[in-house]
Amino acid sequence: MMVLKSLVNNSLCRYGWWCRPMFVSIAQMQNSSPGHSRLPSFLAFARNSRHCGLLKPYIQVRHAQGIHNVEGDKNYKAYLSPEYFDAHLTPLGWQQVDNLRKHVHASGLSKRVDLVITSPLIRTIQTAVGVFGGEGYTDRMDVLPLMVANAGNSSRAAISSLNCPPIIAVELCREHLGVHPCDKRRNVSEYQFLFPAIDFSLIESDEDILWKADIRETTEEVAARGLKFMNWLWTRPEKEIAIVTHSGFLFHTLSSFGNDCHPLVKKEICKHFANCELRSMVIVDRSMTGSDASTTNYPGKIPAGLDRPSDVVDENKLDKEGPDS
Repeated sequence: MMVLKSLVNNSLCRYGWWCRPMFVSIAQMQNSSPGHSRLPSFLAFARNSRHCGLLKPYIQVRHAQGIHNVEGDKNYKAYLSPEYFDAHLTPLGWQQVDNLRKHVHASGLSKRVDLVITSPLIRTIQTAVGVFGGEGYTDRMDVLPLMVANAGNSSRAAISSLNCPPIIAVELCREHLGVHPCDKRRNVSEYQFLFPAIDFSLIESDEDILWKADIRETTEEVAARGLKFMNWLWTRPEKEIAIVTHSGFLFHTLSSFGNDCHPLVKKEICKHFANCELRSMVIVDRSMTGSDASTTNYPGKIPAGLDRPSDVVDENKLDKEGPDS
């Protein structure tokens, strides 16, 4: 695969953080044909290597189409409208969710994901439960649903929390904060009613204290928050994690990486996500590379004996006799 080859030829790309990990974009999974996984052998190596503590595969997903995307595409000022507060998915967005769900199951990703992390906005939560959640839910089940029926004007049946990875909400991967009402979240207590089986325990405040009506987060602040999120992600014990988040957050976070790579690699890393696009990534902690002694290497010379290589003898002979002798 050309992207993988380019990244490997450039020795991958270095994060500028305390553990100096690297980032590679392996595949744009949504573009592969149903039933055929484009995950290369490198990603399999990342999951199975004895250096698995240095490598963490993860999946990034941008939410499906929200009502704000439709109007905002026509007129950017629509993002300033209170009408789109905590924008939910459109009917087309739910179709995108259904198609990505089919791909995730056909490619085998659904069996590999150990944890789903979602931004605590309704469009990302709806995308997360629709793509990675269980099947239909009935009231007779003795477990909580991931989503109640018609949550966020979805006109959708309830979704079960059975046979799916746990889903947790994390503030750090929210969209660009401030000014735009579509990026302001509801109270956590409201979400807990709509999405009972999602874990909101990592969110400290019921009310949204991060979003400011008159202050827009700078791109540098978004990138810094993204780096903080990636540092936190590295501490998670799960082997493969899916993250459902936003276009602005992904773009400004990923734009911080790849400055020591070929320009084409940098461009690939920073490319904007489409609605409901999924890409597989690998984080590598280069600071620990080579620090883990191999369990299969053998030192040789047991018992010890003479072992001067023949090419060394030839080199010494040339040095003594000269090149023309």
